[in-house]
Amino acid sequence: MLGAAELGEVRPPSSHLRSLSMRSPEERLEWSEILSNCISENEIEKQRNQVSVDTLQFLLFLYIQQLNRVSLRTSLIGEEWPSPRNRSQPPDPSEKSKCHHKNWNDYSHQAFVCDHLSDLLELLLDPEQLSASFHSTPSSSVSREAVVALSFLIEGTVSRAGRIYPLHELALWQPLHVDSGFSKISKTFSFYKLEAWLRAHLTGNPYGTSACFKSGKKLAWAHQVEGTTKRAKIACNTHVAPGVHRMVVMSQVCKQTLAKSSDTLVGAHVRIHRCSESFIYLLSPLRSVTIEKCRNSTFVLGPVETVLHLHSCDSVKVIAVCHRLTISSTTSCIFHVLTPVRPLILSGNQSVTFAPFHTHYPMLEDHMARTGLATVPNYWDNPMVICRDNSDSNVFQLLPPCDFYVFIIPFEMEGDTTEIPGGLPPAYQKALNQREENIQIWQKTVKEAHLTKDQRKQFQVLVENKFYEWLVNTGHRQQLDSLVPAAIGSKQAAG
Repeated sequence: MLGAAELGEVRPPSSHLRSLSMRSPEERLEWSEILSNCISENEIEKQRNQVSVDTLQFLLFLYIQQLNRVSLRTSLIGEEWPSPRNRSQPPDPSEKSKCHHKNWNDYSHQAFVCDHLSDLLELLLDPEQLSASFHSTPSSSVSREAVVALSFLIEGTVSRAGRIYPLHELALWQPLHVDSGFSKISKTFSFYKLEAWLRAHLTGNPYGTSACFKSGKKLAWAHQVEGTTKRAKIACNTHVAPGVHRMVVMSQVCKQTLAKSSDTLVGAHVRIHRCSESFIYLLSPLRSVTIEKCRNSTFVLGPVETVLHLHSCDSVKVIAVCHRLTISSTTSCIFHVLTPVRPLILSGNQSVTFAPFHTHYPMLEDHMARTGLATVPNYWDNPMVICRDNSDSNVFQLLPPCDFYVFIIPFEMEGDTTEIPGGLPPAYQKALNQREENIQIWQKTVKEAHLTKDQRKQFQVLVENKFYEWLVNTGHRQQLDSLVPAAIGSKQAAG
């Protein structure tokens, strides 16, 4: 016998509206080609103005941004103010305490929806279904279109181990009509029956970050570095989760180089938390990436199909091809990106630097095709400041060409990509050419000096000492020291 549906919880809100109109990689590439054929910004804007999203989904998208709002009362007494109606009771306090940040805490997502469920449903009601005070009435009904829009936030199963369905498919399923309040005559749902059904069956997200940490498969990708507290944790749910819910969570990787190109990463949502003084290479096509509270680290990522988001990071370098980059509360971070959408600079950022994407690995172009990312258009140098802080009007800068160097990925892999996709902007390519000319002049000068054998040895020792000093002063020595031998290193990158 089929029982009542177990409804999954909200997915964390994204920082962009593209998530409201899902496109296949092929459609993304077609869209990029259309934009690349435009001859002016006005023509590009005309093309973009033809794109639309569902109005009800857009309203929900705006509403759930309140999940991360800052409340002084919340920080003092631990509850929202004013108190929402029908506030749900938290589960076991020990479960809540395991993950404090709202973006990582699936309980926060569930509690937010439960606490604001009436408001969410009222937001979707037709005007004639509202009272004079803009609230629902005992006779209010919810349209099918509204429940379809709500599927943007909620989905579920008939049994916990069963297939996942969008909310509207469950609500319209014949055996659940009585519970969901659906009327075959009016083709609408009773507001209060629908709300009661949702409230009774909403559960925590079994494929969220908290669940991944608690019950996911532990991965031994990170070394427990001698001399540091053994806190590195990496887990995934890719062995049990459906495609769009695949997740890899990585926390507290410190003082090491980690390199992976793995089926576990393909199409996964990657969450990276509190990593420091590390070099992390994730060379696979990724669904989304969130990097939070990391410092003094370099992240080299495979193409990110949707959003790459950084929050509360310090002195971090990110190298990636991504659909969209968003940053908030970062300090002294550098972004080498190729992106078809203008990067979003949210609140709290200081000393942000943007630079062109400057590396490649053999499978990069194949991975870009799998995620629907092309080399044009590329808006790496045209970020949009959404919330400019009053204290600093110059929140970002472009990397000066004289400080630009290409980045070499030190692992062997199979593939056809042999150069940076799309090439480099002329000013940066010119700076590289000039530097190459200087090296050739230096080599010619040394050759024409006609040094003796002993002088060449002394000169070599001098150069090596200066190079070693530079490695130490720039912090690159740690990166080299943490690399394993070449034969094993290539295996690690490919495993």
